[in-house]
Amino acid sequence: MKNLNTLLAGVFAAVALPFGALLLSGQSQLGGLGRAAGEEGGALFPSREPGLAIQGRSVYLSLGCVSCHTQQVRPAGQGSDLARGLGVRPSVARDYVLQPQVLLGDRRIGPDLANYGARKTQIEPEALLTDPASSGAVWHPSYRFVDAGSRTALIAYLKSLRQDYPSPEAKLKK
Repeated sequence: MKNLNTLLAGVFAAVALPFGALLLSGQSQLGGLGRAAGEEGGALFPSREPGLAIQGRSVYLSLGCVSCHTQQVRPAGQGSDLARGLGVRPSVARDYVLQPQVLLGDRRIGPDLANYGARKTQIEPEALLTDPASSGAVWHPSYRFVDAGSRTALIAYLKSLRQDYPSPEAKLKK
C-alpha cells in the first residue's frame, strides 16, 4: 500500500501521455490548415461562403437536414460516391477549414450534398423544398411552411457547396 500513489501515477501517465500525444499530433497536422492557392496559382480555395449562404447554413441546421444528408464525398475504396457523380474527388480536411461547424452529417438517407453546387444534374431545389413528390423525391419532406426568404437562403447555401477545385491532398487519397 505504500507504493499505491506511485502505481496510480504510473497508470495515469501510461494513459494520459499517449492520449496527449495523439491530440497534439492531430493539432500539429490539421490545426494550421487554411485556404491555399491552386496548383496553377490563382484564387484561394476553398472559397468563402457568401452572406446569404451563411444564413442558409443556419436554416439547414434548424430544419435538421444534417440528419439525412452528409457532406463528405468518400474515396473510391470506401463507397460509390465518385462513380455516382456526387463529387469529382474525395473530400479532404482542407475542404472544411472555413466552416465554423463541420456538417458531415449523421447518416446518409438522402444524397450527399458536399458538391451540390457544382453538379451538372440536380433537382431544382425550390421544387424539392416545396413539392418533393413532383421532383421524384418521394421520401423527402415538404418544407412549404418555411418562408420564402429562408428557402432562398437555404438554396444559396446548397449552391455554395462546392468541392470541385483541385486539391493536392485529394491526389494523395487516390
